[in-house]
Amino acid sequence: MASSYVNNSIFLLFCLCLNFSKVVFGGDFNIDFNIIFGDKRANIQNGGNSMILEMDKYSGSGIGSKNEYLFGRFDMQIKLVPGNSAGTVTAYYLSSQGPHHDEIDLEFLGNLSGDPYVLSTNLYANGNGGHEMQYYLWFDPTQDFHTYSIDWNPQRIIILVDNIPIRVMHNRQNIGVAFPTRQPMRLYTTLWNGDSWATRWGKVKIDWSKAPFIASFRNFNANACVPSSSNNCYGFNGGKNKGLNGETKMKLKEIHEKWNIYDYCRDFRRYARGLPYECCKTNNRKNIQDVDFE
Repeated sequence: MASSYVNNSIFLLFCLCLNFSKVVFGGDFNIDFNIIFGDKRANIQNGGNSMILEMDKYSGSGIGSKNEYLFGRFDMQIKLVPGNSAGTVTAYYLSSQGPHHDEIDLEFLGNLSGDPYVLSTNLYANGNGGHEMQYYLWFDPTQDFHTYSIDWNPQRIIILVDNIPIRVMHNRQNIGVAFPTRQPMRLYTTLWNGDSWATRWGKVKIDWSKAPFIASFRNFNANACVPSSSNNCYGFNGGKNKGLNGETKMKLKEIHEKWNIYDYCRDFRRYARGLPYECCKTNNRKNIQDVDFE
């Protein structure tokens, strides 16, 4: 019986290796990332387990993954810029390249001391963006590390904070809504000057006397598929993204009721001539405003 179990396990592992050119587990900033700008302002520490990004009046900083991924779950523990961080943007996102690129964004918009941080989320698919939803965080993200996650498969994208879902984006290609399923994306994390728009729509600028601004990162983890010419990753579900159960749907609903401060599907000023197609409930049996409470 034990022998049969071992043989079956080996066969399963062999099949997985055939189906996926590479499945990545865990992460090391030294091994998995390149510094893309900012030189020494991106400082990898503790043998690759942690990193800080700095921004001064000359430059911000950022890193990008060496691998391109197609589907998976990506976790990063982040401690955001403390104090008066107005005008700064700390970003954690997946993106492909080119004019028709795909992108899944988490952007943390800096604030005046004492104001809540804003987490802005967005989706680009085939070059089309404009799917912003924003939230106040229900804790001080500068005092300790919190885990921010992107869980992406061909059916849906779930964005989580400390393993609590805050946004679900469903694949609605069946009704003509673009969704990222074909373009591999690299993972990026950056700290940069966004004071033209980030804090109170650009009304509050960066106070450079507070520089350098520092954001801290640790415990990066990726359970993701790296595609090859013989494999497109479509069967990959290493992130175990099967949607939400009753308990997590209730948590998602609570987050939206208490902490959601902007939803593009409710912006009637921006879309005075009509909301985007996917925002209309009548276009699908489900509420497809990116939130599935059913």
